[in-house]
Order: sequence, then C-alpha cells, then structure tokens
Amino acid sequence: MRTAYNVETVRAAERELMARLPEGALMQRAAAGLAAACADLLGRVYGRRVVLLVGSGDNGGDALYAGARLARRGAGVAAVLLAPERAHSAGLAALRRAGGRAVGVEGAERLIEQADLLLDGIVGIGGKGGLRPEAVRLAEAAERARAAVVAVDLPSGVDADTGEVRGAAVRADLTVTFGTHKPGLLIDPAREYAGSVRLVDIGLSLPPQAELEALQHADVRRLLPVPGGESDKYRRGVVGIAAGSARYPGAAVLAVYGALRGGAGAVRYVGPAADAVIARFPETLVSDRGPKHAGRVQAWVVGPGAGDDASAVGEVLASQVPVLVDADGLRLADRDAVRARTAPTLMTPHAGEAAALLGVPREEVEGARLASARELAGRYGATVLLKGSTTLVADAGGGAVRVNPTGTAWLATAGSGDVLSGLAGSLLASGLSALDAGSVGAYLHGLAGRFAADGAPVGAHDVAEAVPAAWRDVTDA
Repeated sequence: MRTAYNVETVRAAERELMARLPEGALMQRAAAGLAAACADLLGRVYGRRVVLLVGSGDNGGDALYAGARLARRGAGVAAVLLAPERAHSAGLAALRRAGGRAVGVEGAERLIEQADLLLDGIVGIGGKGGLRPEAVRLAEAAERARAAVVAVDLPSGVDADTGEVRGAAVRADLTVTFGTHKPGLLIDPAREYAGSVRLVDIGLSLPPQAELEALQHADVRRLLPVPGGESDKYRRGVVGIAAGSARYPGAAVLAVYGALRGGAGAVRYVGPAADAVIARFPETLVSDRGPKHAGRVQAWVVGPGAGDDASAVGEVLASQVPVLVDADGLRLADRDAVRARTAPTLMTPHAGEAAALLGVPREEVEGARLASARELAGRYGATVLLKGSTTLVADAGGGAVRVNPTGTAWLATAGSGDVLSGLAGSLLASGLSALDAGSVGAYLHGLAGRFAADGAPVGAHDVAEAVPAAWRDVTDA
C-alpha cells in the first residue's frame, strides 16, 4: 500500500526525529537522496550546469546542500536566491565551499536557459495560496527552458495537502519527496506538475492512519473474490443491474458486460433493454417485473442510461442490499433516501455529476478533487468514487481516501463508466465493502484500460474484454 500524509503529520514526525539526531542531520539525509536522484537523471555530473531556485525555507536548504554535493562532483552550480537575506545560511556556505555561487533573481532567466538541470527549492510543503510574482517569473522561465526540472519534496505552487494549484506552479520532470508521499503528489491537478515521483526514506515514524492510500497489486490480490470448491452461483453473489432505456440500451449492455467480468456468480438484468442484453449475453438472468420483484440479489447497480425513470432508482434504494448508483441514477436519487439506507451505498459520479450534486461549478470540483469527494460522501452518508484523471474513493465514515494509481487518458470514452459500474457492483455482490469494491473496481478498470488501449484509442467494450487480463496480471504478480 502506498500512503500519503498531510503536512501537519509530516512536520510532527520530522520534529520528533530531529530531537533524536544531531543538528542538521535530517536535512543532510534529504540532500543526499536529492543529489543522488539528480545525478541519476543527469547521467554524467561532471561539467553539467545546474541551477538551484532557492526560497527562504528548509526546501531551499535541501536544494543548497544537494547543490554542494553536485558541485563537489564537478558540476557548475549556481543558486538563484529569491530572498538572499533569508536563505539557509549553512546550506549556502556549503555550496560556496564546494565551488558553487549564488546570484539574485535579476538575470536569472539567462542562467535558467543555459542549465542542464533545474532544482526547484522555492517553496516547501507548507506553501499556501500560490506563488509570489518573482517566483512566478522563475516558474515560467523553468517551463520554457530545455533543462530537466527536479522539484524538492513538492513542486512549488501546488498545495501539498489538497492537490490544488492556484495560479502558476513549477512543472517538474521528477519530484524527490522525503519520508512519505504528500497528498498533492497523488491527486490532480497537482499530480500533473510532479512528473515522476521518487521517495527518499529519511527515517520518519508515521502513524498507521494515513491521509491517502493507493492500492498496489498485492493489496488488490488480497481483496479479489476467489470461488472455493463448494461455491455455486448464489454463494459467489448475484448482482442486479437496473439500467438502460429505449434511448440508451448500450449503457445496459456495457454495465452487464462489466458485471460479468467482476467475479459475481450471476447477473440479473431489469429494464427496457432486455432484448439487447440477452442477445449479447445469453447467460444474463432477465426480468421485466422491476427491481422489487426481480429475484434475489446481493447487490444492485442502478442508473446507467436510465433516462428519467425514477421508479427503478427508488425501488433499488429501498432494498436492504448494497447499492451502486451511477449516471442518471445520481440525478434521480433522493438524498434523504440515500442517507436513510442501512446497507452500504456506493456513488460513482464524474466531476460534472459531482458538481451538480454539490451545487458548484465543475471547475471547482476538478480543482479541489479531494475536498469534493469528502464533501459529497458526508452529505449523502455514502461512499463516493469520484471518477476522473485521478479517481478517488472516499468512505462515508471518513478515514483515508483511496486514490487509484492505474488508468489511461484513453478511458475517457463513452460507456467506460458503465463498465466500471457493473464491475464494481459485481465486487459488491461478492462481499467486498463499498470502499474496497470501488477501489478494486477502479484499479482493475484502469489496468484493463491500459491493456486494451496500448497507446491507441479504445472503446468501452474493449475495456470490459480486457478485465480478465488485468485480473490475471494482479493475481499472477
């Protein structure tokens, strides 16, 4: 499990460790890891031109000490000091002893243009509210430069705790982060600025409860349902799909397709697209009597392509089994009915649907994904899977939010979400919690999207077809 902790927790762990170490030892650990990462990126250090963008905090000190190590290996190192009177004095002295030099902001753009590597130590993880004008100039110059850009702990201008980006920010090729990941490194829009992320262990002791969790193959493998020798289709779970309409029969077909790939023993379909479903998947159990009279299920999926049929949504929400609500179902679901449910509810909106439920512009959700997922989970008393460039799963009871590490931009295609709904609903029916079903479903769906696309456009049916390959990749790892 990859974890991320907020700034307050990281600062507390750093203080506790520094109290047990000689003065400056923790910064030296960070600087050593940072310098090693820069050397790996450069390939050859001797003779390379390195420019440090140095603010007044400890991040600037990390950059100065790392610059000193690179200078001792023969790099030409220049530090651009945004606040010379407040630069880390010991780090600056170490750089000068190693043969590096320090300059002011004026004239720095030419140095940046000529650099082979830029080290961003402008603002640390405590930075809030965007960059100041002089820092904005340097961030813009760095983006124009041909040099590789390495961020110290976190790209300057992004919010470590929320992943928000307010205004200009440094866009890194590599971020070297210390002790633990920070939420902003895993959540868009900030994640887009971080590039590749390299974690340097500096010996922090962190609490078991993280701010964010990202499942890895081993975690997903432990959660996947596996039939036993005594299993039958009912013991494995039956998932009900109430989806589709005369206008959108394909949504029903794709949701059923995802459900058939998700590990449940059987799929029941209820809705007006029965002919299309049974023609494509004859193994589906079809009913025309509505969700209430469809027969036994262990979980329901409701909403994909449902149009304005609120009756099916109401019947499903009144059931006593776990329910996944997606697409039109999100618009049709009564909030009080969702909150009154005693069985788990998993809501799966994209940013536009989440914005409508929260009564805010879509841009607000996209810019503050973590806060939006938590807010929606709290309002509805449900687990929320917020789809997008970084998919988040927030549990109604709080705790760590799950961030999905798999996926591809090619998944932004019609019907992809319907496949995810069926897949996650099937996992719900097999006995996984709403948090685990959403997290595992998103993980497999993202991995299947990668396999299906392989760098080229992909259709939703291709993603469903690739789910078994993703499942095998996880279980064979």
